[in-house]
Amino acid sequence: MSQAEHPDRLRADHQVTLDDVRQLMGASTPHFALQLRNRIAKLIRGLPAGHPARIEGEREIARLTRLGLDGEVRGHAADPGMDTLASVSHTGDPQGPSSAH
Repeated sequence: MSQAEHPDRLRADHQVTLDDVRQLMGASTPHFALQLRNRIAKLIRGLPAGHPARIEGEREIARLTRLGLDGEVRGHAADPGMDTLASVSHTGDPQGPSSAH
């Protein structure tokens, strides 16, 4: 993933659309979230406040910022009487994953 932009979007006469923003949103992962956030911010920066692409872009920037800084949480908390999986537990094994038991 790079910060490089599609050549069509760089043309001076290009009109930014919702589709442009959605193409960048795609299947974002925590690893690339902040790069995608920056690309969307650059894409929408000249648009007026009420423009649909700007509204969608700002919403996505907020989501990508959370995703990039907090990561991705999957699943849900354990049901009463059941422990969470070690991979999603906040406490984890106090001895660490490489300890010998």
